[in-house]
Amino acid sequence: MPTCTAQTLTNFVGRNSYCLTPTQYAIRNTRRGFTLTELIVVVLIVSLFVLLVQVNLFGLLRKNTFRGQVQEFVSTMQMAASAAAESDRRYEVIIDLSEQGYLLREITTPDLSEVLEEEIIVENYFSDNCYVAYVLFDDGDYTNEGRAKFRAGHSGWQYGGIIVLLDEDEQAYSVVVNRINRIVTLKEGEAEFLEPRIQSEVPF
Repeated sequence: MPTCTAQTLTNFVGRNSYCLTPTQYAIRNTRRGFTLTELIVVVLIVSLFVLLVQVNLFGLLRKNTFRGQVQEFVSTMQMAASAAAESDRRYEVIIDLSEQGYLLREITTPDLSEVLEEEIIVENYFSDNCYVAYVLFDDGDYTNEGRAKFRAGHSGWQYGGIIVLLDEDEQAYSVVVNRINRIVTLKEGEAEFLEPRIQSEVPF
């Protein structure tokens, strides 16, 4: 019958006891734990998973940031058209392609080239992942530099056209300003706008 000595490890469960030799105890502990290699592999897998989640999340945030900026710009254009339609006042959206920004102002002076500080209602700038490429008016005028101006009065937009913006992947989106029905829409790609028809072509 085996006996326990000072070198033998004894575990007590209730009143009964059993003995383990040092070799048996070492084998038992090895089966319960992880090796250093296994821990390193687990840490690497978790780190890779976290990295992939961060990349996807940041990409989604950048996309949402672009969409948010474009929607804010479209809302500013619609604000100008709606405010002009509901009053006898005139409004102007000035797009600065050099500074990559825009502002909405209420026109209060006969000198349209002068923008007073008190006239400015909205002033904003696009970020690096939202770029205004060019503006094409419905009368054929085109610009990819300087300033482009859209004026709205009680009868509608003075000019229609498209404002083409590029995201960080250079995917084009078009803000279409239609002077026939005052509607400002956002379309994917370089859209074609509806050209105004002459009076003789419009059925009465």
